[in-house]
Amino acid sequence: MKQGTQDPASLHTTVLLHEVVEWLRPKPGGRYMDGTLGMGGHSLALLQAAGGTAELLGLDRDEKALTLARQRLVDFENSIHLYHAPFSRFEEALDDIGWDTIDGAVLDLGVSSMQLDVAERGFSFIHDGPLDMRMDPDSGASAEELVNTLKHGDLARIIRVYGEDPLAGKIASAILKARDKERITRTLRLAEIVRLAYPPKMRHTARNHPATRTFQGLRIAVNRETEELEYYLKTIIGRLKPGARVAIISFHSLEDRAVKHAFRDAAKGCKCPPQQLHCTCGGIPEMKVLTKKPLGASDTERDGNPRARSAKLRVAEKLGPNGETV
Repeated sequence: MKQGTQDPASLHTTVLLHEVVEWLRPKPGGRYMDGTLGMGGHSLALLQAAGGTAELLGLDRDEKALTLARQRLVDFENSIHLYHAPFSRFEEALDDIGWDTIDGAVLDLGVSSMQLDVAERGFSFIHDGPLDMRMDPDSGASAEELVNTLKHGDLARIIRVYGEDPLAGKIASAILKARDKERITRTLRLAEIVRLAYPPKMRHTARNHPATRTFQGLRIAVNRETEELEYYLKTIIGRLKPGARVAIISFHSLEDRAVKHAFRDAAKGCKCPPQQLHCTCGGIPEMKVLTKKPLGASDTERDGNPRARSAKLRVAEKLGPNGETV
C-alpha cells in the first residue's frame, strides 16, 4: 500500500466474515459476486479461501468505496472485475464480462462505517452534516430534497413503512411545521426535530436515538433499497449454477422479511393458490433454504463491533433442474 494511503480495513469492520466464507464454500477456479463490495472485506476473504485462483465480480454505488476496495484487493487485481453500479444491475455486469452463471454471491445490506462516520455523507444523526444520504452522491434525489418537498402522507409513509416507526404521522407533521419556517438542510437539525416529536417519556426510555428509524426510512427511500433488493431476489436465482449459494446479510426486519419470503417461495416450487388442495402447476423447487432461522454474529463479534448486533444472515442453495440437491 502506498505511503499515506489509509488501510481500507481500518475504515470498516466486515460483519459475519467467517460465516459468509463458511457457507459459500469458495472453491479454486470458481466465479463469485459481491453485490455490495464496500471496502472488499467479504471479497478478499472469499478469494483467499479459494486459494487465489477464483474470480470475483464486485459492484458498489460508492466510487470511493470502489477505490479503497481496489487497493485492498491489489494482490488479486487480475482476478477481479469491479463496477460502479447498484447490485440490482448485476446482470449487466455479468454479461459485460461474459459470465452466464456464478458459483456464489453475497450481499451485505448494511451502511458502511465509512458512510456513517463521515459527516459530509449525511447518514448520521450524531454528527452534523449536509442532509444527503445518497450512497452514490452523484445520483438521484437527496434526503434534503425529500424532507423539504414531499407531502405529509408521502413522508409519513416513508417513515412508517421503511423506518417502521409507529409515530410516523406525528414526525412528518413536525417536519412540515419546521420546514415552513426554514428549509431543513442539516442532519442534526432533522434529528432534533424528530427527537422533539417524541413524547418526553418515550424520549427518555427509548433504547435508541428517536431519529434512528426516521433516518433509516429516508436512507432506504433515497437509495431505493427496497426496490433494489426485490429485483435482485427475483433475478439472482437464474444466474446461479446448481449447487451455488447466495448469502444475504440484513440489518433490519424489513429487509430480513423480504429475503426470508423470497427464499421460502423459491424453495416451495408449487405456485398454486393456498386454498387449492392439490398442485396442478407442476412447479419444481429452485432453491433450498440452508438457514431455517437467520444467523447472528457471535458474542465475540458483537462485543468488538456494536454494528454487528443487528446483523442477520440467511443462505440458500440453487437446486438442480429437477429440484435435486447437487
